[in-house]
Amino acid sequence: MMPFDIVILWTDALIFVLIACIVAAGFYIRSQEHLRTSWRRLVENRTGMAALTVLLVFVAVGFADSLHYRPAPQVGVWSLLDALLRNLKTHTEKTYSAPFAVKLDARETVTGPDGAQMRIYPRLVYGGAHLANPDESAADILWRARAACVHAAAGWIVICAMVVALLACRSRISFAQALGNVLRGETATAWNAALFAVGAVLLLSVPALELSSIYHVFGTDKVGNDVFYQALKSVRTALVIGTLTTLAMLPLAAVLGILAGYLGGIVDDVVQYVYTTLNSIPGVLLIAAAVLLMQVFIEDHQNWFATAAERADARLLALCLILGVTSWTGLCRLLRAETLKLRELEYVEAARAFGVSHWKIMSRHILPNLMHILLISLVMDFSGLVLAEAVLSYVGIGVDQNTISFGSMINTARMELAREPIVWWSLAAAFSFMFTLVLMANLLSDAVRDALDPRMASRVRRAAAAKAGR
Repeated sequence: MMPFDIVILWTDALIFVLIACIVAAGFYIRSQEHLRTSWRRLVENRTGMAALTVLLVFVAVGFADSLHYRPAPQVGVWSLLDALLRNLKTHTEKTYSAPFAVKLDARETVTGPDGAQMRIYPRLVYGGAHLANPDESAADILWRARAACVHAAAGWIVICAMVVALLACRSRISFAQALGNVLRGETATAWNAALFAVGAVLLLSVPALELSSIYHVFGTDKVGNDVFYQALKSVRTALVIGTLTTLAMLPLAAVLGILAGYLGGIVDDVVQYVYTTLNSIPGVLLIAAAVLLMQVFIEDHQNWFATAAERADARLLALCLILGVTSWTGLCRLLRAETLKLRELEYVEAARAFGVSHWKIMSRHILPNLMHILLISLVMDFSGLVLAEAVLSYVGIGVDQNTISFGSMINTARMELAREPIVWWSLAAAFSFMFTLVLMANLLSDAVRDALDPRMASRVRRAAAAKAGR
């Protein structure tokens, strides 16, 4: 028997299904030449490859946080990320401490050897506990950071060597020639941009992880929890909100948009009436009402959930569905407009003339020509949904209080900024991670748009032909 019990939450199962669908889609794309051509333009884009590399690091963190288990019956639900960051999870202090501090950020009254009472900043239990003299912390941090940077550089060199060796083996050229091709950017995939992004990630993450074992890199919060650990845990929440909400929105928007644009008539009138009515309701109020109703339902059925983690996961899944149901109108309007143009094209009219059913026309001729819009919207809406969760959690109608997210961290930092002295590190950590995630998603969305949009691809081909003509 295993020394632990495997726990699969609802969002975990949906994430595993999503990964399986992505893998299946990858094999299907490899089998279709026209699809390979479109996606080849994406991997040739240096900005897109760099953004994709950084996003894959976030995905790895979120996936590790989605492998849940229970170490013992009397212990709560843990994840693989919790096990890897055990020190960050368990090394809690008494209250606030600044980044890399060795003392608390609040004074305490202690009794001296002579019986006199003094107000001092006490030493942390874990942060810098290896130091005999706390005044040596700056020199110790600098020395360990330099050593960690050396480790990061060595790891980056090994990764680069492995990639270049693999390219040399596949192309049957020498290692030096393959290295030159990568440096000059003459490879089919923009490996130079990807490797540069890997180096940047290693240079930031390796020192942070090595120092986090003996210091609190981003400090601690009011109850002494490590802020760096909270920021890493928030990554999964942001990814779940961004992906599952979009997947909940796409089928509804695609079906209704294509039906309204192709069939027209009463179907078009009904669909337009529905999304116009939804758009007339303030989005925050509609989401708030739905979230509060779901919260009341969950609280009235506490016996449905064995642990607090399952209850928090149910609210997170409900929030994804609510955001998806209330966010499909813009994409539906876009797909309806595109379908109105596609249904007038010659090949669609020819299919109707030959007696092809409406269902086959929509599935074989209309939907494939809308897939680039769906994929572009999937990537572009991701960043907006991550920010939406932060706003909703900030106003108190977001995720469960047991779920760590960027929004809950920002909401907690709201009161900390009014404290004296100011506690700024929780907000800084949440902002840094969320800004990086959203920026990389936006850069990738631009690259996906350039690669998959047929009009953009035709302009690129015309520009390349004109350049070749000159």
